[in-house]
Amino acid sequence: MLPFSRVTVIGLGLIGSSILRAVRHHMPTVHLTAYDADPAVRARVTELGIADDVTDTVGASVIDSDLVMLCVPVGAIGAAAEAIAADLPADAIVSDVGGAKLSVLEAMRKALPDAVIVPGHPVAGTEHSGPDAGFATLFHGRWCILTPEEGAPEAAVERVRTFWERLGSNVEIMTARHHDLVLAVTSHVPHLIAYSIVGTASDLEDVTQGEVIKYSAGGFRDFTRIAASDPTMWRDVFLNNKEAVLEILQRLTEDVTALQRAIRWGDGDTLFNLFTKTRAIRRSIIEQGQDDARPDFGRTHE
Repeated sequence: MLPFSRVTVIGLGLIGSSILRAVRHHMPTVHLTAYDADPAVRARVTELGIADDVTDTVGASVIDSDLVMLCVPVGAIGAAAEAIAADLPADAIVSDVGGAKLSVLEAMRKALPDAVIVPGHPVAGTEHSGPDAGFATLFHGRWCILTPEEGAPEAAVERVRTFWERLGSNVEIMTARHHDLVLAVTSHVPHLIAYSIVGTASDLEDVTQGEVIKYSAGGFRDFTRIAASDPTMWRDVFLNNKEAVLEILQRLTEDVTALQRAIRWGDGDTLFNLFTKTRAIRRSIIEQGQDDARPDFGRTHE
């Protein structure tokens, strides 16, 4: 039995277009309606044929839906929720895919005080964006975190859980506050570091006459891939998860200072012990199927 029969996706970038493709692949009888604020994006989704209907207004997209997925940057969630309020069916479930959850939940609840809301975050993506970047298998074997409010209808939460499981995701449920702290460690601060490192390299490029780019090693190439992610999305993530990000940044600053001290004083034991510990974490990530164990992270060198 399908968890939903009529799904609306609002915001047709990488995640939104991947949801359309994944639903089409895994649940082909579900009716898909799509909307994006950009007319060019709507036109492209129509050309791609990945939705049954692409509406010209956001209100029209939700009129008969039983699941509405808001796939817009977290800073735009409140406005998107407000825009659908007048046309949202009373029995529809509203969810999202944002990387920050406390602020998103507050924004959605303010705009939709009587709606059934089950916030979500598929922990999946690439550095590419736009409707052409999506693909049906993006969520396979990846985690999707749901952060329902206390007292949220269990049946609604289970329907959203089943939806993501049908798309190939592993589903975890936690509080919004805990999600924001966990993701600050595993995603948000690493992205901030990547943006910082690549920015520093760019500043140094004039001094080194292009050597930073010319002699990029694997580590720096990985940073540039992360730093190529959608700037609007990540700007909004940092502004909407500032407390958790600042907390982890403070801890990181203290740890980096300790490493700086170890290097200055030739404390090889401290460095070796840390590197041994982090190597074990990397092995655990591979064992859980969250990354590629092939040499050089599966890069080809043709």
